[in-house]
Amino acid sequence: MKLESIEKIHEGRFISRYDLTYELNDHTKKRYEIISRNHQLSSPEDLQGKTANAVVIVATNETGDAILLNKEFRLATNQWVYNFPAGLIDEGEDGKQAAVRELREETGLELYEIDDMMGLSYSAVGFSNETNITIVGKARGMLQKSCFAVEEIEAGWFTKEQVRTLLKTELFAGRTQAFCYLWSK
Repeated sequence: MKLESIEKIHEGRFISRYDLTYELNDHTKKRYEIISRNHQLSSPEDLQGKTANAVVIVATNETGDAILLNKEFRLATNQWVYNFPAGLIDEGEDGKQAAVRELREETGLELYEIDDMMGLSYSAVGFSNETNITIVGKARGMLQKSCFAVEEIEAGWFTKEQVRTLLKTELFAGRTQAFCYLWSK
């Protein structure tokens, strides 16, 4: 498969939409639509994530017997979905700084211990080249509402038993569902 062209179709405030044209192994053409946080894609290398756009926070409580989940109203689906706290990395921040800020903004909690930081991963590799890093740690404090009116978030601590029930009855973001399944076993 060979990338032949990248054409910007629309530039929005946060993302741009592109059409990619590929020549397939049988010499036919394939046009593929993607979105990107990069407003200036022009080469195959530009499609590949080299730095994180966003951070995902996987946090347990101080004793490790409950995991933090956001039940968040997602505009793209017009419904409530369980997800880990997450957000964009602001200019001048590294992933750890963004994780501390995002957790405080979305939940009111303090990320007081970082146990691990995973490498880059794609948020939704089927239609976007957005990358994120995952920060794993411990959080404490009092849960509070999100700082932003556009975010409707109900953060909560959930035990393994509660997570097993949620996995069978509620909608999840894919990465959160997979991690919670393994964590709750």
